[in-house]
Parts: sequence; C-alpha cells; structure tokens
Amino acid sequence: MKYGVVIFPSKPLQDKVNGYRKRYDPHYALVSPHITLKSPFDAGDDDVKIIAEKLRKIAAVHQPFSYHVSKVKSFEPVNNVIYFKVDPNDTLTSLYEMMHKDDLPGEEPYAFVPHITIGQELSDDEHSDVYGSLKMESIGLTEIADRFHLLYQLENGSWTVYETFLLGKDA
Repeated sequence: MKYGVVIFPSKPLQDKVNGYRKRYDPHYALVSPHITLKSPFDAGDDDVKIIAEKLRKIAAVHQPFSYHVSKVKSFEPVNNVIYFKVDPNDTLTSLYEMMHKDDLPGEEPYAFVPHITIGQELSDDEHSDVYGSLKMESIGLTEIADRFHLLYQLENGSWTVYETFLLGKDA
C-alpha cells in the first residue's frame, strides 16, 4: 500500500487553496491541500506499524510551530507545478530530515521545498498564463502546525488519514 506524511493547513487556507485547485489541479478530489513531509512510499501492514512508532517518536521531539505562507511560485522548468510558497523554518526542516533517515522507507524525487500545490499537470501555455496572473499575488499568512498525518492511498486513488501525530512530548 502507498503511504505519505503531510501537514494540513487550517480550514481557511485550505479553502483558499481549493479555490485554485478546483480549476488547476486534477488531483483536487483525491487529497486535501497539504505540505508534503514524506512523498508517497510503499509499505506492508506490518511495516506501517513500525513506521508509525518511528513517526510518534519524531512528533514527540518537536513542539508545535508557526510557518509563513508568503507568495505564489512555480517549479518551472522542472515541472509545471504552481504552489503557495511555505517559507522554510527550522522545525519543518528538522521534521523532513528525521523522516528521511535510512530506517524509514521511500526516496524523495526532489530537494525539500515546503509548499502547498495549487496547480499541476498544466500545459506549458496554461502554466504560463496562470502563473503569470498569480505570481504577483502576496499571500502573507501565518499558520500554526501542531500535528502531522500519515496518509494512505485508497483503491480509487484518493488519500485518507491512517494516523495523526500531535507534536510535543506531552501530546
């Protein structure tokens, strides 16, 4: 089965992101807006219990934190993904790094760039038009993260929460 680890932003930010995703992201109906901490990886039923225990330990050593969503950016020319940029911070980086130790499965296809996707799989022309109209928009939102989620993929391609991990040793 495929699993991944994400942080979901607040409902108001999810609503803002989904306003774009409805039009520009074919995966809109498959997963809620999120910051990816660990890209999809394969694991068996027994393995996921071990992975969940490791994620519990990672959550315990991190406190809730704030992050800033600053502007619209793109991964062009690597791919035609448009996203809300999440400014890097020490806690996000630490979470990511701890989830990519040798004893956890999965390989990351790209360097860690915290973001929330608003459009993907766009043609070159559509990407150029959409990004051109959005890149001057300032987002300027500060969010609080107090948990992350281990998701799994259902047979229809959608993702749902397997387990939620609260940040902080007393969580």
